[in-house]
Amino acid sequence: MIQFRNLTLTRGVRVLIENASFQLHPGHKVGLTGANGAGKSSLFALLRGELHAESGDLEMPPQWVIAHVSQETPAVAKAAIEFVLDGDVELRSIEQGLLEAEANHEGEKIGELHARFSEIGGYSARARAAELLHGLSFSNADLSRPVSDFSGGWRVRLNLASALMCRSDLLLLDEPTNHLDLDAVIWLEGWLKEYRGTLILISHDRDFLDNVIDHVIHIEQQQMTLYKGGYSDFERQRAEKLAQQQSLYERQQREVAHLHSYIDRFRAKATKARQAQSRIKALERMELISAAHIDSPFSFGFREMRGAPDPLLVLDDANAGYNDHIILNKVKLTLRPGERLGLLGRNGAGKSTLIKLLSGNLTPLSGKRIEGKDLNIGYFAQHQLEQLRPDESPLQHMVRLDPQTREQEHRNYLGGFDFRGDMASTPCGPFSGGEKSRLALALLIWTKPNLLLLDEPTNHLDLEMRHALTLALQEYEGGVVLVSHDRALLRASCDRFVLVADGVAETFDGDLEDYRNWLAEQRSKDKAAETQNKDNSAEKSTHKNDRAQSKAERQARILERRPLIKETEQLESKMATWQKEKNQLDERLADPAIYSADKAILQTTLKQQAELAQRIEQAEERWLELHEQLEAIPAFD
Repeated sequence: MIQFRNLTLTRGVRVLIENASFQLHPGHKVGLTGANGAGKSSLFALLRGELHAESGDLEMPPQWVIAHVSQETPAVAKAAIEFVLDGDVELRSIEQGLLEAEANHEGEKIGELHARFSEIGGYSARARAAELLHGLSFSNADLSRPVSDFSGGWRVRLNLASALMCRSDLLLLDEPTNHLDLDAVIWLEGWLKEYRGTLILISHDRDFLDNVIDHVIHIEQQQMTLYKGGYSDFERQRAEKLAQQQSLYERQQREVAHLHSYIDRFRAKATKARQAQSRIKALERMELISAAHIDSPFSFGFREMRGAPDPLLVLDDANAGYNDHIILNKVKLTLRPGERLGLLGRNGAGKSTLIKLLSGNLTPLSGKRIEGKDLNIGYFAQHQLEQLRPDESPLQHMVRLDPQTREQEHRNYLGGFDFRGDMASTPCGPFSGGEKSRLALALLIWTKPNLLLLDEPTNHLDLEMRHALTLALQEYEGGVVLVSHDRALLRASCDRFVLVADGVAETFDGDLEDYRNWLAEQRSKDKAAETQNKDNSAEKSTHKNDRAQSKAERQARILERRPLIKETEQLESKMATWQKEKNQLDERLADPAIYSADKAILQTTLKQQAELAQRIEQAEERWLELHEQLEAIPAFD
């Protein structure tokens, strides 16, 4: 187990954690939560042995293997699947040992290494690595591509696959769902449920946490508190504590009343569609958890729109793609004010292409894209972060966007996004990914859009900011099109879903649980198709495969027989030498003269004869055992 005893952790002169005492048992799956800068990453460094406690003790089994996701991936020429296999250090060590042992003809060592290789599943390792890569949305063709070919986000996935490949006792994951799409998040969720070791997970994805963890460690005011249950259980328990403070409780009640008002309006308009009912449940659940976020540093809403056309935007038989290559065929879509649309689909299916088509950044190859009069689009995607000016502060960005508004009003607005005091005047170049995302959202919201196009807006955002964004979207009266791997945001913000698959975009008749089932069906079909392809290939090359299999079996049996044969040959050589020496002693003892000579010489000769006879007898017994073992391993002609 992992044992904390009165542990205090500092960075420089700053105390992060003070007098922490609790236990984590093998197999626990723990969510690590706390505000930015609370000490989550430092705690990971402590567990990895990169930091030491100021006082107190951290006890862990010394033989435990710890896996974590590397922050950097060198642009190496190594194939992706080989990079992932490197995550199993012992596997690679055995493979290297086998090469050296075979080069030196060390039969006994070869046998030992092959036995260990089999014990750790070495023969199926490549298949497991391929399964990890497929689960993280890599194609078969990607497996042999060099690491240097992949973009930064895909290299993060490679690092994650490498960490999962490690047969670890403790797995440390820091925001593993960043850079993943929804189907990869759902796959990872299933994989972690089956993980047998101890897991400590930092994540800002509420649904992901709820579906994986069974405990929460929360860091707050230098204290670490262990809660039992999932993330929602933690929120409820923490809300009970916070609600005891009257001023915070009153603010909670205002938020609850605000949510009830929205739910009532929504319920009056909603049909019995499953998506609508799912959203009502999500909003009702928000009432239960809102108290856990009443001390959030974020508080903002969308500014009142100048008006919105109806419809906002129409796609009429629009084909979308690049360089005459069509990705989406004959898309028909009408967006109206107040409509909340979530885009679902597997990686590479065309969700981002559809968003770009809606935004006007991509021109239809054919068909029509018709904008309503006075349409004002607010488009958020990760590339917006790259358009921020690193030498300018959040305040300078706001002034350049709207020079007519007073500086204090800009400062008040930025405060809702937690850019307060000096932070509002600091150049944004050194900002974290989450801080840049908050700034990009602040700039977008200020423009009073009547159509929001949000492509993975929660990447790098923490739980508090995600909660604030979800609340703000409840009051927003314009149209919304959302692509996100955050199911809590999708569930609370979308009235209906469109599935992008097989080159078309069509209304999806179901909710997110139905989409999970659809993904499972698609994976089953993919595996069935892959099996069929393998079967077809096998029929075409049966003789070749048989020969390859025969060769592999022959090699395995040769390797298994080799140390036995070597030991047999060594015994035969020794027995021949010993028998020759014994024959010489027998001849000396057959001479009567030895018995009238020195008694010491006679005793020494008799002793040597007895020892040789014993050695020869033991060697013969071992020789017979080895031949029995060899007979049990059929030899190839």
